[in-house]
Amino acid sequence: MAESSVTFFLEKLSNLVIQEASLFGEVEGQVKLLRNELRWMRLFLKDADSKCIYDERIKLWVEQIREVAHDAEDVIDLFIFKVDHQRQQRLKNLKFLKFLPTFVGFADKLPFIHELDGKVKEINLMIEKIMANRSKYGLEALVTSNSSNADHGVSQQERRNSNIEETDVVEIKGGMEAVKGMLIKGDQMRREVVSIVGMGGLGKTTLAKKVYNHSDVKQHFECHAWVYVSQEFNPRELLLNIINSVMSLSTEEKKAMREMGEVELGGKLHGYLKDKKYLVVMDDVWSIDAWSSLRFHLSDSMNGSKVLMTTRNKEIAAQANPHEVVGHTESLFYELRLMDDGESWELFLKKTFGVTNFTLVSLSEPMEELGRKIVGKCKGLPLAIVVLAGLLSMKEKTQASWEKVLASVDWHLNQGGPESCLGILALSYNDLPYYLKSCFLYCGIFPEDSEIWASKLIHLWIAEGFIQRRGKETLEDIGEDYLNELIHRSMIQVAEKNVNGSVKSCRIHDLLRDLAISEARDARLFEVQENIDFTSPRSIRRLSIHQHLLKNNISQHLHNSHLRSLIFFTNPIERKDWRSIQEHVKLLGVLDLDLGRMEDNCTLLKGIGELIHLKFLCIKGTDRVNLPSSIDRLTNLQSLDLYLNDSYIPHTIWKLQQLRHLNCRFGEISSPSKFSKCMINGRLGVEQLTNLQTLALKAGSWLDGDGLGKLTQLRELYLRGWLTPYLRKGFFDSIAELTALRTLFLIDSKYDKKNTLLDRVGLEWQKSVVEERALIPGLMPFSRHSFLYEVCLDAKLDKLPEQTEFYPPNLLRLYLGSCELKDDPMLILRKLPTLRILQLAEDSYVGNRMVCSSGGFVQLESLVLNDLDELEELIVEEGALPNLRSLQVWLCHNMKKLPHGLLQLKRLEKFRLRTDCKELIEEIQQTEGEEWDRIRLITSINKRNKVFVY
Repeated sequence: MAESSVTFFLEKLSNLVIQEASLFGEVEGQVKLLRNELRWMRLFLKDADSKCIYDERIKLWVEQIREVAHDAEDVIDLFIFKVDHQRQQRLKNLKFLKFLPTFVGFADKLPFIHELDGKVKEINLMIEKIMANRSKYGLEALVTSNSSNADHGVSQQERRNSNIEETDVVEIKGGMEAVKGMLIKGDQMRREVVSIVGMGGLGKTTLAKKVYNHSDVKQHFECHAWVYVSQEFNPRELLLNIINSVMSLSTEEKKAMREMGEVELGGKLHGYLKDKKYLVVMDDVWSIDAWSSLRFHLSDSMNGSKVLMTTRNKEIAAQANPHEVVGHTESLFYELRLMDDGESWELFLKKTFGVTNFTLVSLSEPMEELGRKIVGKCKGLPLAIVVLAGLLSMKEKTQASWEKVLASVDWHLNQGGPESCLGILALSYNDLPYYLKSCFLYCGIFPEDSEIWASKLIHLWIAEGFIQRRGKETLEDIGEDYLNELIHRSMIQVAEKNVNGSVKSCRIHDLLRDLAISEARDARLFEVQENIDFTSPRSIRRLSIHQHLLKNNISQHLHNSHLRSLIFFTNPIERKDWRSIQEHVKLLGVLDLDLGRMEDNCTLLKGIGELIHLKFLCIKGTDRVNLPSSIDRLTNLQSLDLYLNDSYIPHTIWKLQQLRHLNCRFGEISSPSKFSKCMINGRLGVEQLTNLQTLALKAGSWLDGDGLGKLTQLRELYLRGWLTPYLRKGFFDSIAELTALRTLFLIDSKYDKKNTLLDRVGLEWQKSVVEERALIPGLMPFSRHSFLYEVCLDAKLDKLPEQTEFYPPNLLRLYLGSCELKDDPMLILRKLPTLRILQLAEDSYVGNRMVCSSGGFVQLESLVLNDLDELEELIVEEGALPNLRSLQVWLCHNMKKLPHGLLQLKRLEKFRLRTDCKELIEEIQQTEGEEWDRIRLITSINKRNKVFVY
């Protein structure tokens, strides 16, 4: 842990010495001495960190190194802040100069040089004493360089290709069928609560997921929702999550819902579910209060609706069905038991050797004996088995290696108690390579049971300095490898994948989260609000706030000048708290907050330019977010995320050349004034941000020219708004140059077109002042875009190119909308060899007949036809769509017959219709035959507010 602190500061200091050679002036010698001493320290810390638990002397030595590294970082960063602040004060008196390049002058530094010199000398003396103690107290012999976790782990290639399927660990016989049976019985019964009960780590959530995703359960209920409850539940958030799952809402409707109170949301949900047979899963319930807060909002009709609850407390399961007769409640919960020896051994072999059939594993007699001893230490607890097997999967399959693990298990169990699995979890944590420890612990900052977006987690790791450079690889690629290795070791679970198989979101088991919080607190990595001991305040460097339960106590930490990271997972921040941050917390590197409905947020955010050390900034809110002009002072900023808020961004954002991720889908870039254009030396545009990998913005004048094409590292491009004025040669040439793209979204919004024209022209009849242009034929072939797997084109296309060479060679998902294609697109798209998901949305095709011809769409798994008003007939020829699993036809109003050839889709698992057409509904209901019985089983029909499931 101390190693990561030293590494992060060492890299920062080395960059400053190189890039800002004149910054430190007379102190440069002392600063270089500090850098050299830290380099030596880092070499010893790689091994020492993992041995702290075995020897108190090493633990004390590591703590002292961590403290001196933090002190050094504070001294250097505070010096830089003071110099910058002094310069800004001077420039305020010379406003004209703000358009000129800024520089650090001797006058800016003079008041602080002497102070810096004294403090750096003190730190160097302290480091000298700490390093001397290594020999004085015999630590050199204890800290050797043969540690198994110093630089090992999975190779880069293995990490990239490792199996990262979500843990399928619980195979306790009878569990699936028992819970499924409780859910689907009794169609005429009142709403019932079925519970899965068991201690932490038994696999309650895993079993619930298997049941929830089972085809029998999906087909039995008309609508489904899954909510994670946890100890920190918020009734309003639970209602919102259920509503978003069961109701199809537009972006505007979702925004309206976010502004509703709990009572109004409950009324909306109750009204929607009134006539529906639903299943709601409440995962990880700790208190009956969670159920009490929802029960009256979930309609209690006599139609067999069910609530599935997972909990550690049998009393909660019993209290959830108070209307049941005595004795009947027992039949409504399933109590998970510990695994027996056979089940434990089977699971251990599967996870250790990465196989689905454990009988394929052959072990020598001594190895099997060792393995069974190791498994026996887990006492039948699935989580402990999986985590321990994940550890062994990364080690050599030798007798000596397993004997060493067995000895370590015994030691850790003695520390945590013989009946506790925390000792085994701690062993797996301690066995992590040094570079993974901080990354794993950091997952503890997120609320219990929350779904963690993989991209955000990796961006935070980078901002915190946890990702260490490795040759020419990008930090994001290395971060993805780190995440995959943690998943491979079963320390983190996959929640959802992208269509290309990469991790989209993940989560951490609550027992592992408890371990992460405990270890992080001990290592002074971060504090979670719920765990802060206010009776013994400490200098907290990272703070995660989950609830406004301790408002008075939190305020004291917002006066903490040492705070480096502040992340809010709460309702909107209060004004007084935000002012405390701006006034007292000047060295922040990570800030994630929700402004809520602060209408004057531009004024409130005015001081954000003072936070010059920021690397990660995320701002959420229900009102328009207006960033101030001082944003251009955040020269260290790597990630700016304005969520889905309408936002205003000054054009000086282009000065922030360290930006790697600019995620502002509804963000509008201001146009530079004529005066500033004259005063700025050279063009200031998007081409300055050559480190960008993510760019999501509204279209604007910043797209003029070919600057976009200079962003050769760009991986995700999302452009929405009125694109037409910018569809020129420079734009199309730029797209052709972005060969590193993974995802491309081009959305020509009619709403933005109307608003922009009215703003510019002011008269409705002058809408035609800009000539209509199409994306195609303008777009050039994507044959060089070998990484591009997801494309969304929501704009006018003259026609689809017939040559398959035009399309990305590895395209997996294609979305077309508003294209107004007159020719059947299936005749061309059928040839795409890798396409797995095809979505044809509103007005993408304006013809009346669509044919999926024989031999076409060999890999397609999902087909969505939505709002194709002119479509009358869909024909599936024999041999077409051989792998189709999901077909959705929504609001195709002129379609009077079911797809011809529907019965040929033998692998179809889900068929969804949304229509008012009586002929279609009757055809599904009344056509006889065994194959039609199969189709009815997988069909759901949504008729406005009514849903039929067969």
